[in-house]
Amino acid sequence: MSTAEKFRSISPAEFFYRNKEIAGFANPARALYQSVRELVENALDATDSHGILPEISISIDRDPNKTYVYRITVKDNGIGVPENYVPDAFGRVLFSSKYVLRQTRGLFGLGAKMVILYGQITVGEPAEIVSATINSKKIYKYKIMIDIKENKPIVLEKSWWPNKTSWHGTIVKVAIEGDWGKARQKVLEYVKRTAIVTPYANIVFRTPDGEIKIYQRVVDKLPPPPRETKPHPHGIDLEMLKAMISETKTQTLLDFLSEEFQGVGRVLAERFITKNNFDPNANPKTLSKDDLEKLVRALKEFNEFRKPRSDHLSPIGSDLIKIGLSSILKPEFVDAITRKPIVYEGHSMIVEVGIAYGGAIEPVEEPLLLRFANKIPLLYDEKSDVAWKVVSENIDWGYYDIVFPAPIAILVHVCGTKIPYKGVGKESIAEVPILENEIEEGVRHVARSLKLYLARKQKEEEAARKAITLIKYIPEIASALVVFAKSNPEPVNVETLESKLFELVKNRFRDSLKNISSPRDVVLSVE
Repeated sequence: MSTAEKFRSISPAEFFYRNKEIAGFANPARALYQSVRELVENALDATDSHGILPEISISIDRDPNKTYVYRITVKDNGIGVPENYVPDAFGRVLFSSKYVLRQTRGLFGLGAKMVILYGQITVGEPAEIVSATINSKKIYKYKIMIDIKENKPIVLEKSWWPNKTSWHGTIVKVAIEGDWGKARQKVLEYVKRTAIVTPYANIVFRTPDGEIKIYQRVVDKLPPPPRETKPHPHGIDLEMLKAMISETKTQTLLDFLSEEFQGVGRVLAERFITKNNFDPNANPKTLSKDDLEKLVRALKEFNEFRKPRSDHLSPIGSDLIKIGLSSILKPEFVDAITRKPIVYEGHSMIVEVGIAYGGAIEPVEEPLLLRFANKIPLLYDEKSDVAWKVVSENIDWGYYDIVFPAPIAILVHVCGTKIPYKGVGKESIAEVPILENEIEEGVRHVARSLKLYLARKQKEEEAARKAITLIKYIPEIASALVVFAKSNPEPVNVETLESKLFELVKNRFRDSLKNISSPRDVVLSVE
């Protein structure tokens, strides 16, 4: 009996076919949520990241013959996918345009392919892709499946027709096994939270039950699109350095350091080389393994490089956060802040925090936490997220005059080219100290703003109570004064006296009596 093990490699598609759970497709309910999320992320990345105001439509239809099958359609007005890239973009796992140093919602080149793969596994139908790039004369349609063993697309059908309306964008249709009953709340919440951070988008969502949720654009202002950037010396490792050297066209180490990295000018590169005894004229492609290891260590330890730039990032912006919170949650108070950039392992990150209070927000026993990473709502694993720790453990809400249950929501957004997620599901962010501190400072800032608002509101309410107390007695005082006024040569009627007394009170409590035009308003309402 042979005991020899049999070895073979598997393709990325086969790996995720065997391990779909780690990509968020653990069960039909989670898979339905994850599918909507992945396709919407792609749609938004194809629009706002390229300066296009998004028009996104999402529909989920229940198959009339197979109740466990759901047909998802997501349509956008983005840049479209070039015809020759459509098969690989949707049929080859880990094929993506996002493998550059740029802030994007997606990162692994997995999302849409995983949806198609999951649909293929559970329902066995091909995905349908319709796409046209900007200024394309044709609209292309593909029906695609994935060759799991070879990790390559299988094009079952290809067609095209004239683009008479100059439409551009992408439509993805896929059938998967799902569970709308269990996924409903998460999917609805995902779309709603997406609308909060994209108030510049028109989003229409039709559910399998026929409900139609419309989130209309309330502002035409887009965040600055993210841009590709160069690596920072503090953020590289040996493999990244090798890859950079294999692609560089520079001929000397001095040119390589000063041209291929951010934060390194020619003067700094010369100083670094001198301090670490490297040869400035050495061809980087000829460096030995020991030289490369020494170079990586030296780059990480050299503290004179300029900090990583953040102008390539795309934060939402405090104005858009306030607009988004106001339009969706309808609070009585809202504020937000975009913090200054911080650096994590050679990558810039920006933390943004918003707060909404009162109005239509329902009182809750603990703050309603709205978490986002690179504009993606994070709905799972909340209590293992660094933002949850800050909001629930680090902040003493009593200091800010918040007594629970309270109608309060906190929004935390982290954006950057490297988010320290806790897992490949990308649903929670790790407790990195510098990030935790930055979130805490942001929350304290908006909480102080809320405290000032509540103090001002309380003061106005106390003034209003005093004013109303005085106004209630105006009719009686006016009637009494008319008795004495009979001796006056000129007749004085009670209405004139009431009006004069009311004006005196109104001048004293001007801001507190905006909605009261007559003493009778108060007296009648009290009666």
